[in-house]
Amino acid sequence: MPVPEDELTAAPELELARACPYRPNAQHVRVRDAARPVRMRLPSGMPVWAVAGHRGIRAVLADDRFSADRQRQGFPFPVDGQPGAFRRTMISMDGAEHRAARSAVAGEFTVRRVRRMRPRIERVVHECLDALLAGPKPADLVRALALPVPSRVICEQLGVPYSDHDFFQSRSTTMLLRTATAPQRLRAIDELLAALETLIVEKEAAPPDDLLGRQIRKGREDGEYRRTALVRMAFLLLVAGHETTANMISLGALKLAERPMLAAALRADPARAPLLVEELLRRFTIAEFIPTRVATEDVRLDGVRIAAGEVVVLLCNAADHDPAVFPGSRRGARDHLAFGHGPHQCLGQHLARAELDIVYTALATRLPGLRAAAPVRRLRFKTDAEIYGIHEFPVTW
Repeated sequence: MPVPEDELTAAPELELARACPYRPNAQHVRVRDAARPVRMRLPSGMPVWAVAGHRGIRAVLADDRFSADRQRQGFPFPVDGQPGAFRRTMISMDGAEHRAARSAVAGEFTVRRVRRMRPRIERVVHECLDALLAGPKPADLVRALALPVPSRVICEQLGVPYSDHDFFQSRSTTMLLRTATAPQRLRAIDELLAALETLIVEKEAAPPDDLLGRQIRKGREDGEYRRTALVRMAFLLLVAGHETTANMISLGALKLAERPMLAAALRADPARAPLLVEELLRRFTIAEFIPTRVATEDVRLDGVRIAAGEVVVLLCNAADHDPAVFPGSRRGARDHLAFGHGPHQCLGQHLARAELDIVYTALATRLPGLRAAAPVRRLRFKTDAEIYGIHEFPVTW
């Protein structure tokens, strides 16, 4: 249903950038306080409904009348939703198609499997810290620790050569930049897909004991192996498996550097790490716009009619800062929206939690004098990207 021109003209533009890394956008807080969907416009002029209430967002994400298909007409924030079915991944699927794609690899990310991975994650973290401590000061914590830890872990898990990480990183950065043009984004996605297809073709000759090799063998045993589907899955896991965790590592390290007492408490009692991880995940909610949805039929949400075909943008960061839902007494609560909610809740959340737990504990114990080597106001935060973080974080110790 077309939006009346006078309603669209009166709708304010939705602000996408954060003014402060520790607080949600003030406009988003006002939407949250309205306690109902609010009509707004994206910078492109597209009309959307903005939802910022914690309960309302969870309701949308659990309702199959709201589609995650980024190739639906008019879907904003494309990421992997560029034209062409070959570029479509699990996060853009609905219903049975999504369940089948997710279940194919869910066993690779269980709590038990991640627990077995912890010794290897710890070795990777300490190797990166060894190199950092042996190098000059100041150092960029993003390049020295935040990026290589999750990149090395996911590359090893998938069976992707880490020697190619610069290639993968540059392409994933481009596809997540809001300032990138559509052709630039498409080229980055297609180059990543082509590289992964080449790698998977090589593995097909003698599938190794890594995630991709196991998927090849299992698909053949079931008579359902499809190379295209595996390439798309590898693409999603590679990008999602390092971009989000890398940004959380750098933001969490910033918090530890700014709050020495927080690091001291963690150093004195490493068992506090899981609660700290949950609190930092909630406070930063770095993928706040990723769980955007399109209504597939008319739906009423908090007394507002959302028509079929209308876009709903979920302001998760504002919801995760609602003092009525997360008072001080609920620090470390796990019902935040940093990993989403419902059928599309982050597949790799157990791995991300383990990596963050290990990294924050190691930083607190091995770099007790960690501090920022530049004023926070001068840091380049990722207000220009779909995943929030820091471009560079110079530190000393």
